[in-house]
Amino acid sequence: MDWQTHARRLAADVTRPDSRWHEPLARTPRHVFVPRWWENLDGAWELRNGEADPEAWMRAAYADRTLVTRVGPAHADLAESGAVTEGKPTSSSTLPGLVVSMYRHAMITNESRVLVTTGTGYGTALLCTRLGDAMVTSVDVDPHLVDVASERLSSIGLNPRMVCTDITGPLPGAVDRIVSTVSVRPIPASWLAALRPGGRLVTTIAGTGLVLVADKTRDGGAKGRIAPDAAGFMRTRHGDDYEHTTDEVWEKAHAADGDQVSTSRYPLLYVPDSWDVMSMLELMAPGIDYRVSQEGDERTVWLLHRDGSWARATAAGFLDSPTVHQGGPRRLWDTLEKIRHRLNREGGLPTYGAQVSVAPDGVTTLSRGTWSVTL
Repeated sequence: MDWQTHARRLAADVTRPDSRWHEPLARTPRHVFVPRWWENLDGAWELRNGEADPEAWMRAAYADRTLVTRVGPAHADLAESGAVTEGKPTSSSTLPGLVVSMYRHAMITNESRVLVTTGTGYGTALLCTRLGDAMVTSVDVDPHLVDVASERLSSIGLNPRMVCTDITGPLPGAVDRIVSTVSVRPIPASWLAALRPGGRLVTTIAGTGLVLVADKTRDGGAKGRIAPDAAGFMRTRHGDDYEHTTDEVWEKAHAADGDQVSTSRYPLLYVPDSWDVMSMLELMAPGIDYRVSQEGDERTVWLLHRDGSWARATAAGFLDSPTVHQGGPRRLWDTLEKIRHRLNREGGLPTYGAQVSVAPDGVTTLSRGTWSVTL
């Protein structure tokens, strides 16, 4: 199988020839780490088996796209041929261009000892190819992922330190860089303890598109900024699957009349379609679950929160003003409207480019001008 031609094309697509990441991309067989994956079709996840269709396997593995490898507790590796499942993705092989972008934010040098999240092991392989095995520690909360990634890394001659652990808890050893392709909120204090003086951490804030870059300071905390580019990763989890905390709220919000009914002044927005708005709303009201449905020209969007707050907005057409029902202790749609007011009034939101301050205990504050928020 001529995977090298595909890998060289991928490297050319996402880096310049003089990039230090060009050779790792060109020399790393991504298909080894993703022999099976889940493909989303009409809301259901269908299993794809690379060996059954090598041509499609090469196209998928060497495209700059994310491949979902675990849905809920269902590993693609362990699923039966023809399997179909439902749920939220819980692990994946991140699109290579984004992996490289996170590494670039980390400003990794040839002398950097790096801790990275495992997933399929592909990002770990890129680091090992660039730095050497001894410089890389790879961690994941899922024992199966760690074991399988270890085997696949070894099969191509790479043997970094592999550890099964919860990344929000104590970390193994001291490192110069931490690059997390799972999102957190706030920054775990254990990261600051593991970072050497002057070390750098790169991650995303859970539920947002915000890439946080911060350098360790003398007091044991960290200072940095929110990068100007957006990225989104799955949240950390502590079990086989994410908790479905809004299912009960969904039953009520699906069709009930709200305590408050109004007409929005803005066209209907499915919040995850707007990085800026979603990020700002998550900072102000963390933990919202979004759902959407389309029937003909009519579209409905739900905002759900585990505290019982909910909003449902329905519009007959793209430019029509949606009718909004809201219930529970908070008015989630009103909070969304305030953000859209600010965006229209100021032409932007203060999230991207914000300064970041992380206290030694992990308490994280974002600020820009007169605006600030503590996670």
